[in-house]
Amino acid sequence: MIVYNKQLLENEILIDEADSLYKGGFISKEQKKFIEKELPALKGQSNILVRIGLFLLGCLLYGSICGAISLFGLSAENVFFQICCYIFTIVGFVGAELLANQEYHNHGLDDAFILNAILCLGAAVAITTEGHEIVIAFFVAVGALFMFLRYLHVLSMLVFCISATAFLFFGMFKFGDIGKAILPFAAMIFAGLFYFLTKKRMTHLSKSYYYNGLLLANSFCLVLFYLSCNYLIVRELSAELLGTEVQPGTDIPFAFFFYAFTFIVPIVYLVQALKTKDRIMLWLSFLAIAFSIYTIRFYHSVLPIEIALTLGGVVLFAIAYFSIRKLKEKESGLTFKPDRINHSDSLLNAEALVVASTFGMKPEVKTASPMEFGGGGFSGGGSDGSF
Repeated sequence: MIVYNKQLLENEILIDEADSLYKGGFISKEQKKFIEKELPALKGQSNILVRIGLFLLGCLLYGSICGAISLFGLSAENVFFQICCYIFTIVGFVGAELLANQEYHNHGLDDAFILNAILCLGAAVAITTEGHEIVIAFFVAVGALFMFLRYLHVLSMLVFCISATAFLFFGMFKFGDIGKAILPFAAMIFAGLFYFLTKKRMTHLSKSYYYNGLLLANSFCLVLFYLSCNYLIVRELSAELLGTEVQPGTDIPFAFFFYAFTFIVPIVYLVQALKTKDRIMLWLSFLAIAFSIYTIRFYHSVLPIEIALTLGGVVLFAIAYFSIRKLKEKESGLTFKPDRINHSDSLLNAEALVVASTFGMKPEVKTASPMEFGGGGFSGGGSDGSF
């Protein structure tokens, strides 16, 4: 299914690991260059700005090809309009295949052809079905999944997750008000099942080619699971889809469950992230906690905004201060020590300056030894019999 040479993919993984070791200070720059020279890899682009530029250039090239084809189909008028997006989709698939055969991967040009092919596929199905949402979502999901499996395109996995979620939503809409009413629970169950499925696949991967895509899908499930039953999301969607208005003194059905879900899930994320040392889940838990606080303030303003922000800043500072004091001397597990694999010198210098100024840490002073060595003809101190 994968179009790329497996050996080149494995070499790319080894080069990435060598780059991580170099950033961590475990190997020298010469050793890193030697590894890159000895291991041929795919033509990729690690600089995100250059990759965006190449993506825009690829979109221009793709548009030029489609525009040239359109010049030949103008005479057909309505007939060409019905099939043009299918032709443009074929152009995208063919372009992606040619670039893959030229060993381009995560380069920018291949991103343009892959994403535009998926976009044209959705537009083609929309024209054919006259905007039937559930059919559009299904075919976009299938096309995005194919692009991920064949070209290992991580962004295609994100498109698959979004379109699969849209397929679920539009499918629930087909059941009328009942489907709309149980939509939060259906989305929650879908996200939970999809999360454990991707987690299981990640732990049983024999080859790590698909790992990044599965990790993205796994993180997407965490976000969807929390948002599916967040009180603010459920209440606003209920008003939008069902037309229900919450009168003063009343609330939405199962309001207690949604309130509890809004605050318990972020705490569960935080505890699980600390337990498993999952950095992505840790950041998502912080964002979820912040959105939970915003959810309550959206409906219940207990304090003026300036006082709430001040108190929130004091609480966060206290948590950060005592956490750093607790973790700064730990050498393993959850620690405040810098990560040797992911760091920059400027960040480390900033951390050292902040810690030193905050906690009054003084630089280490070297004291002179009371014994003076030397005098020997070899490497030993005092080898001539005197100190």
